[in-house]
Amino acid sequence: MKKKQLVGIAIFIILIIIIVVIKFASNSKQETENGDDVRGLTTVYVATGGGKEDFLADEEVQKILRDKYKLNVVFDTWSNGKTITVPLIRESVGLGNQEIVNRMSKGETFTIKSEGVTKYDALFTSDQRFYDYYKLQPNKQNGEADRYTVLNGGLTLNTPIVIYSWDEVVDCLEAEGIVKEENGVYYIKDMPKLMQYILDSKDWKDIGLDSFGKMNVASTDPVTSSPGATYYGLLLSILCGGQVLDNNVNENLLKLKEFYVKSGYMNNTPADLFQNYLMTGMGGRKMIVDYEKSMIDFANSNPNGFAQVKEKIRVLYPEPTMWNSHCLAYFTEAGKSLYEAFSDAEIGQIAWSKYGFRTGVTGGTYDVSSIGIGVPQEIRSTVTSLKMDIYNKLIGYLGNKPEYVAEVENTAVEE
Repeated sequence: MKKKQLVGIAIFIILIIIIVVIKFASNSKQETENGDDVRGLTTVYVATGGGKEDFLADEEVQKILRDKYKLNVVFDTWSNGKTITVPLIRESVGLGNQEIVNRMSKGETFTIKSEGVTKYDALFTSDQRFYDYYKLQPNKQNGEADRYTVLNGGLTLNTPIVIYSWDEVVDCLEAEGIVKEENGVYYIKDMPKLMQYILDSKDWKDIGLDSFGKMNVASTDPVTSSPGATYYGLLLSILCGGQVLDNNVNENLLKLKEFYVKSGYMNNTPADLFQNYLMTGMGGRKMIVDYEKSMIDFANSNPNGFAQVKEKIRVLYPEPTMWNSHCLAYFTEAGKSLYEAFSDAEIGQIAWSKYGFRTGVTGGTYDVSSIGIGVPQEIRSTVTSLKMDIYNKLIGYLGNKPEYVAEVENTAVEE
């Protein structure tokens, strides 16, 4: 090949590289300093707790946010706990300004007040306790990070704690007076009685079920899993008569730990537990704790699988139950626009019909009968979520942290 040909090829390759670089740079610089991009959209950065990733990535939801509200929303995944202890900047999760990311990897410290960091417009927690706690001043002695000023916000998506079971199991629980059917919906009317049966190590055969094993309600581990922690928060509230107070929490934590120990092996993720429940049937998982949204999500994503179990599954609503509330706190006007957009009726319908999230205080105005299983239009009996300090004590005690074990057991003995 002649020298001129080689030079020509080299020049052509260089031109291609330049075009690609310019295109990439153009795309990456769509945003301007005020958060607007060349498409006329306002970019909103949101630190986002888990449990709603598919809904937020839904093409219809994204289209409504873009076309109707002119918002380009970027949802970055965060664990709830890290939003308290780690600076709430994109660089903390390896995004944003890569120069700062590299400097952080070498031990340099940055905060939300540092120059050049990429700040968030909103925080979308998957647990109300973290939303409430974020609005407080950080506890520096506990290593908590500086926080943005929360302008406002509130509850955006809701799903209640439910217990999934099977027809034969529920028939036996009805005969024991623990469960009652009302208008096609199954309610656990006597949760303390069910808990006591488990504490007493009753066999399933003791209540008339032709099956081996001890009575149990499987859940994810409250020490490592947010759904598990919510469920055990509900149990603690029930044991305390609906009011978790300083003078009754420790004695009931002792009882709750006994319940925890008798529950045996626990999954760490709700998806694994729910899948195990569906795959093993009544012979494997007779009762599990999960969120209401899981069954609706499953019915939409796997209609054939849902059709196979639809007639035998039972969704039990504890009375009272507890909401798993996804709350959005906004720090900027852009964040406020996103918060207001979530009240859109179309988005609310998608949230329910495809992903099982309720919206509004009582759960929305959409028709729940189309699902084809016993789901109430409204959740009528609930207890409020526990505060952060109670949850910390609950999780710390069940997880055998020495300071919590000493506090709970010493105080309970004194009482």
